[in-house]
Amino acid sequence: MSRGTGLPDRIRRGVEVALEELGLPGDVVGARPVGGGCIHRGTRVEVSTGVSYFLKWSQDVPRGVFEAEAEGLRALREAGPVTVPEPLAWDEGSPAWLLMEYVAPAADDVRGAALGRGLAAIHLSDVSRPSAHPSGPDAAGGPFGWSRDNWIGSLPQSNPVTASWGAFWRDARLSPQLQAARTRGRLRDEVFDRLLDAVPGALATVTMPSLIHGDLWSGNAYASSAGRPVLVDPAVYLGDGEVDLAMSELFGGFDRDFYRAYDAERPITPEYHAFKRDLYQLYYLLVHVNLFGRSYEAGARRAAEGALAGLS
Repeated sequence: MSRGTGLPDRIRRGVEVALEELGLPGDVVGARPVGGGCIHRGTRVEVSTGVSYFLKWSQDVPRGVFEAEAEGLRALREAGPVTVPEPLAWDEGSPAWLLMEYVAPAADDVRGAALGRGLAAIHLSDVSRPSAHPSGPDAAGGPFGWSRDNWIGSLPQSNPVTASWGAFWRDARLSPQLQAARTRGRLRDEVFDRLLDAVPGALATVTMPSLIHGDLWSGNAYASSAGRPVLVDPAVYLGDGEVDLAMSELFGGFDRDFYRAYDAERPITPEYHAFKRDLYQLYYLLVHVNLFGRSYEAGARRAAEGALAGLS
């Protein structure tokens, strides 16, 4: 460890070199742990110039994790008025790290109307730039997906460019997670198979892709000290914007004003309340089954049953 900072020497030296290359020279003089993360370590890094940065680092992560996160942060920054920390530099070695702008949180952490309007603006933004998404036989529709795969938590998340949103949600989201759970002897219920069969038709009306955050729970959104909504830790791709709404409702933490403001800018569809909320929450519940075990199985079954009931 680097004396006085608590950071490994390799990270401290790497951060200082990166800042020098960015024209922001300075020595790392302090590092304070920042809570909230459950996968990587979060640290507020203080530099001799008086500037603070936010550093995420981990001893052992798959190659590409932080590069994918940096790409997601940049996409969100381009898409809307919500504050998103600027990624500055990263290193995929061991330990791996990602350095970004530090956005100080407010004392009162509110996720209300301003965030709802900002998220709607992101979902309504022009995200169909050809340079961002590869061409191919499946790219004639939406396209849905992304230019690279990324991660949801510590699990890989595949983002194949796909013309049909329903096919994408079934084949790139639900099926891989359900199969992973079943290899552990879980979730053998026939209700999941019936739902998978119904997904493409159920989502056939979703034809306009939106840039989505992809992991919008309360821990990944906060208010800055300037009072602006902030989004962090994305798992971006092009999909149905209501995926973000479903995730935001799964574990709570968002004000009712958030949903009212969102709906005023981008009306929430009747299908969302009928079945899409359950259908989209099912993905995240399956992820939690695979990350944390059986305590999430009942919730996954309820979501699958709710989605099917809404479709009947």
